[in-house]
Amino acid sequence: MFESSWVRCWESIGAKGTGQALMQRLVEAYQEPHRRYHTEQHLKECLTIFGEHPECAQEPGEVEMALWFHDAIYNVNSFDNEARSAEWAVGELSQAEVHPDRISRIQAHVLATRHSALPVGQDQQFLVDIDLSILGVEPTRFEEYERQIRQEYSYVPGFIFERKRRKVLAGFLARNPIYNTPALHQKFEKQARFNISQSCGLILN
Repeated sequence: MFESSWVRCWESIGAKGTGQALMQRLVEAYQEPHRRYHTEQHLKECLTIFGEHPECAQEPGEVEMALWFHDAIYNVNSFDNEARSAEWAVGELSQAEVHPDRISRIQAHVLATRHSALPVGQDQQFLVDIDLSILGVEPTRFEEYERQIRQEYSYVPGFIFERKRRKVLAGFLARNPIYNTPALHQKFEKQARFNISQSCGLILN
């Protein structure tokens, strides 16, 4: 699926050449051994959801390319992963002669996955909803996701991790709604609220 997704979005944004070497570098980035959740699995899940709902985007190619880059750089000890991932996208897409307006929007989409502020505009909302879709999956996958996040932060003492994790999850639960894209709201909202509530309850115990 990676190949078809890449060709589709690369051509859609008017990038020159094929970008195949870049695609391979991105896939390898998501395969880095220190990752447990922000992996090739996460990228595949995001691209799969996008592929099921491309009509939700005004500029599908931009959203799909932003998904490729949104966790391209991931270091649990850094606070600028999204900024560095966005910079990587800007550099590569500039070399591929993508229009500057498109690059600027893709950059903003990647930065929106910091989740420090609510996304702005239909495409940014769609991309963030896809990134957060893991919150609304069936319980078995959600529990696996929670274990994967804990593994990525295995160096953090348990009581500190639990406090900070509860704060992160509670922040998502406080959003009303969590998902702004109608199709994804219908698909994930109810289960996400259940999953987060259950997880926060387990953390509190």
